[in-house]
Amino acid sequence: MVDAIVPRIRVLNFRLIHRSFLFASLLVLTTAPLAAQSHTDPGARAAALVRQMSLDEKVAQMQNEAPALPRLGIPAYDWWNEALHGVARSGHATVFPQAIGMAASWNAPLLEEIGDAISTEARAKFNQARREDNHSIYYGLTMWSPNINIDRDPRWGRGQETYGEDPLLTGALGAAFVRGLQGSDPAAPKVDATAKHFAVHSGPEAARHNFNAQVSAHDLNDTYLPAFRQLVVDAKVNAVMCAYNAVNGEPACASPALLEQTLRRQWGFTGYVVSDCAAISDVSDGHHFAADHTQGAAVALRAGADLSCGKEYSSLKEAVAKGQVREAEIDAALTRLLTARIRLGLLDPPGTSRYDAIASAENNSAEHAQLALDAARASIVLLKNDHAALPFSSKIKTLAVVGPNARSLATLEGNYNAIAAEPSFPLEALEARAHVLYAQGAPLAEGFPVPVPITLFTTAQAGKRVPGLRAEYFSRDNFTGQPTVERIDRAIDFDWNGTSPDNAIPATAFAARWSGAITAPVAGAFSFGFNMAHCATCDDDETVRVWFDGQPVFDFHHAATHGRRAPTPRFDLVFKDARPHALRIEYTHRAPHFGAGLTMNWIPPTAALRAEAVQAATAADTVVAFLGLSPELEGEEMPIHVEGFEGGDRTTIELPRAQADLVSALAATGKPLTLVLMSGGALALGNAATQAGAILEAWYPGQAGGQAIAETLLGENNPAGRLPVTFYASTAQLPEFSNYSMQQRTYRYFSGQPLYGFGYGLSYAQFAYAKGQLSAQTLTAGDTLTATVEVSNTASRAGDEVVECYLMARDKPEAPLRKLVGFKRVALAAGATRRVTLQVDARALSLVAADGSRSVEPGRYELFLGGGQPGEAPGLILPFQIAGRAPVAP
Repeated sequence: MVDAIVPRIRVLNFRLIHRSFLFASLLVLTTAPLAAQSHTDPGARAAALVRQMSLDEKVAQMQNEAPALPRLGIPAYDWWNEALHGVARSGHATVFPQAIGMAASWNAPLLEEIGDAISTEARAKFNQARREDNHSIYYGLTMWSPNINIDRDPRWGRGQETYGEDPLLTGALGAAFVRGLQGSDPAAPKVDATAKHFAVHSGPEAARHNFNAQVSAHDLNDTYLPAFRQLVVDAKVNAVMCAYNAVNGEPACASPALLEQTLRRQWGFTGYVVSDCAAISDVSDGHHFAADHTQGAAVALRAGADLSCGKEYSSLKEAVAKGQVREAEIDAALTRLLTARIRLGLLDPPGTSRYDAIASAENNSAEHAQLALDAARASIVLLKNDHAALPFSSKIKTLAVVGPNARSLATLEGNYNAIAAEPSFPLEALEARAHVLYAQGAPLAEGFPVPVPITLFTTAQAGKRVPGLRAEYFSRDNFTGQPTVERIDRAIDFDWNGTSPDNAIPATAFAARWSGAITAPVAGAFSFGFNMAHCATCDDDETVRVWFDGQPVFDFHHAATHGRRAPTPRFDLVFKDARPHALRIEYTHRAPHFGAGLTMNWIPPTAALRAEAVQAATAADTVVAFLGLSPELEGEEMPIHVEGFEGGDRTTIELPRAQADLVSALAATGKPLTLVLMSGGALALGNAATQAGAILEAWYPGQAGGQAIAETLLGENNPAGRLPVTFYASTAQLPEFSNYSMQQRTYRYFSGQPLYGFGYGLSYAQFAYAKGQLSAQTLTAGDTLTATVEVSNTASRAGDEVVECYLMARDKPEAPLRKLVGFKRVALAAGATRRVTLQVDARALSLVAADGSRSVEPGRYELFLGGGQPGEAPGLILPFQIAGRAPVAP
C-alpha cells in the first residue's frame, strides 16, 4: 500500500548502484513521507500532486468519475453520492423521512443527529467498499445533499427534497444537517456535504435546462440566497452544487456573479463547486451562452465551477489550446478538489483516519432504526381534529383501511432514497393493532399506474387459498437448481438497489419467481407493467417474463447499457370473470453493484375500486383513507403526462379527481372518516377538507412511517409537527409557475386565506402562553433582541410544542407581512410549564431594500411568540421599537 500514497520515485543511474543499497534507499524514501504527510497542509499536498500531472490527467480528475493515477497514489473515485435522507442507492441503509418531512419536525437538533447517523453509515459503506476495491458511484464520501432551494411553489415536483418555503427555517435545518454530516473537525470531515442547487432553482422541471429565472435584487437576497449563506458562512459546508437554470441571463454554473462575487468573495467560501449533472452542457446546448461544449466548459471553469458531473470537462484540454482558459485556472480548481479528498482521507491508506474503524455493523443499525422512527413520529402534522376524532377510541372493533398509499413502498421511501431493509407499511402496522378491512380504493390519478394491491394475489397452501404469491429466490441469474429462499410475498413491490432479496442471495446476480393466482375485482382487460429500480449509470442486465393462465403474455429484456433505464412496456391481461387465474412471474438480475428492484403495477378500474372501498367502510366502525401523491408521480424531470401532472411537476395542486371522488363516496357512508395524506408537498383538498373529521399529513415518512402513523392514529404518539409550507386553498391562489417574483408567494407575501398556513399544526394536548418579555422595549439597531415566554401544557397528556417567533414590521411597505425569526421545539409533561428563550439577532431583524442591500431599520415592530402564525395559534404579541440604522453584511 506504500506506493498507493506517495509520488513515484525516479531513481537515476541505478545500474551503478548495488542492489541491496538501492532496496534500502527506496525503503527509506517510500516510507518517510507517510509520517511527513500527516503533518502536511492538505492544500500544499494537493498542489504538489497537481504539479506532477499532465493536462490530460488533470482534466480527467475534474469529472465525477475520476480515474486512478497509480503513479501518484491516487485511487479511482466517483464524486457522485447521495444522502438526502439516508445513504442512497447503495444497498440497505436507514431511510429517514423525506427532507420535507424532516422539516415538518421543526427540530434542528434532530436533523443534526440524523446527519450524523447518515455520515456514520456512509463511512461504514465506504470502508467496506474500499476493502472490496469497489470505487463505484454511491459508495463515496462526497454527499450531494442537502437541497436547500426555497419551495416557492407547491407545483414544483422537487419541493419534497427541500426544507420548505422559509429562508430562516431552511437555513437553520440545513445548517444542522450539514454539521451532522461533516462532523466537528473541519480538518478531517466525516463526509463532505453539498449545498444545492445554487441558486434560484425551483422548477419548472421540463424547462430546467434552458430556463432563465428572472429575479429582483430584493427577492434574490431576501428569499433565495439566505439559506445558502447560512450553510456557507455558519455551517462551513464543504461543497456547493450549481444549478441547471440561468439566473438573470447567466447560467448558474457559468455565473461569476453567483460563484465568484457572492459565494467566494462576499461569503468567503473556500470549498469546491460541482455542477449539477450535465449542467455544463446546458451552458451551450440549453442556454446558448457559449458557442460549443469547449467554450461552455471554459466559461464554467473560469466562473468557478471546479468539478463537472458528466464528461464536459474533457474538453478543457482543447480550451487551453484555444486560449479560452489558462492551465493555471485548471490547477486552482483541481487543487481544491484534491484538497477535499485529502481531508477526507481518500488518498491515505486504510487505518489512517479515525473514521476507518467504523464497521459495516454500524450501517442500518438498531439505534438508527429508532432514530428513523422518532423522526417519523416528529414529522407528522395534525391538520384537523374535529370533536376529538383522533386518537381512535378503544371501542373501535373494525377499521376500514383504504387508499392507494396504504401499502406503497415508493410513498414510504420518497426520492433520492436509501433502501429500506424492513419497511413498515401503514396497512401492516394497523393490522397488527386492529381488525382491518382493506381496499385500494382509487388510483393516485386517473390513468396512472399504482402497485397491484395485495387483495389481487392468492396462492394454494395446505389445500386452501392464502393471500400472496409463492416466491422462490435463486442465487444466480437463472432458475436452475433449487431456490435458496422460499416464502410468501403479499405483493410484488420491492427496492433492492445495491442489495438483494435476502442476505443469502448475492446482490450482483439473482433470480426470482412468483407463482399463484390473480383475481380482478371485475371482468375486463386491464393494463399492467413493472417499475424497476432507479439507475442513473447502470451496467445491468434484467429480464421480466409473465405467464397468465399458463400462457406467456410478457417478455422484457433490458440489456446491459451505461445510461438511464427506460420503463418497461405495458401489457394487458384479459379477465373473463372475477375468479382466480393462474399467474407466474420470473425476474432475473445481473449487475456489478446496483440497480435491482421490481414493482408490479396496474391501471385499475376506478369505479370497481371505489365500490370495494365503500363496501369495506360500510362494514367497519371507522375509516382511514391513505391518499396523496407519490414520488412516482412528482419528482425530478419525469416522463409523466396525466391529468394534473406534467414532467414531474404538478399543473394543479388539487387532490386528484379519483381520490376526491373516493372521499365523497366514503363520506356518504356516514362512517367517521380520517384522511392520512402522504405527499411531498401541499395539497388543496376542496370538499375533502370538510368531509373528513380528522386529517394527518405524513409526507413520505421513511422506513418507519407505517408504525409512526399507526401510533399517531391510536394515540401512542402525540403529533407536534408543523407545516414547513403553505397549504393553499386552490391553484387559483398561485401566481404563474414560471414567475420567480415573491409577490403573493409563501406565507411571507401571500395576502389571501390559505387552507392551512405555514407553521400550522395541532396536537392532542393544549398549550398556553404567558409572561412574554423582551430584553428591550427600544432596541439599538445592530443589537440582539432576547425574547422569553412561559409555555404551559394545560392537557392531561404529555406533548411537544413548537414555539414560533414572527417579526411584523409596521409602516414598512418593503417588509414581508410577517417573517419567522426564531423557533424551538420543546417537550412538556402534562400540566408542566417551561420558560423558553429565543435570541433574535440583527440579521433576523433586518430588512432587504429594493437594491438588495440588507439593514436593520428604525421604526415600530411587533414580535409574536406562539404555536403558529399570529391569528392562527395561541400566543403573545410583544411590541418594541428599533432606534437607529445598522447595515448587515450581504
